[in-house]
Amino acid sequence: MKARLLTLFCAGLLAAAAMPAHASGPITCKLAFNLSGWSIFYKTASGTGTVTCDNGRSMPVHIRAKGGGLTIGKSKIENGTGEFSGVFNINDVLGTYASSEAHAGASKSAKAMAMTKGSVSLAVAGKGAGWDIGVAFGKFVIEP
Repeated sequence: MKARLLTLFCAGLLAAAAMPAHASGPITCKLAFNLSGWSIFYKTASGTGTVTCDNGRSMPVHIRAKGGGLTIGKSKIENGTGEFSGVFNINDVLGTYASSEAHAGASKSAKAMAMTKGSVSLAVAGKGAGWDIGVAFGKFVIEP
């Protein structure tokens, strides 16, 4: 009986050690970024940023945004911010997010978007310069 209890106890310890790192719960991660681009029916933008999480981890990232729709313009966002939800590991923020947006601006403009990638969501906001008008659908890619 004691041997069986010891075996069950050891099996429980091994199972706990093998659990994924996200078993402890979600972490809060934020994105600080700069992005610039243009659009004439097809919209493209690129930039850089840093993801910082409340567990002390951070990672520099490259950002690409692409899509199409009824859109025209040129824009630049500096000091943009974003907040992720549904993140258990900093690498969860990497990948392609589905996005859609409506935008209009001249000279100084503001932009806000919410997007999703599986169970991870990202809400971004930023102020910038340029001019643009339209509706675009596409993807927002975050890479290391």
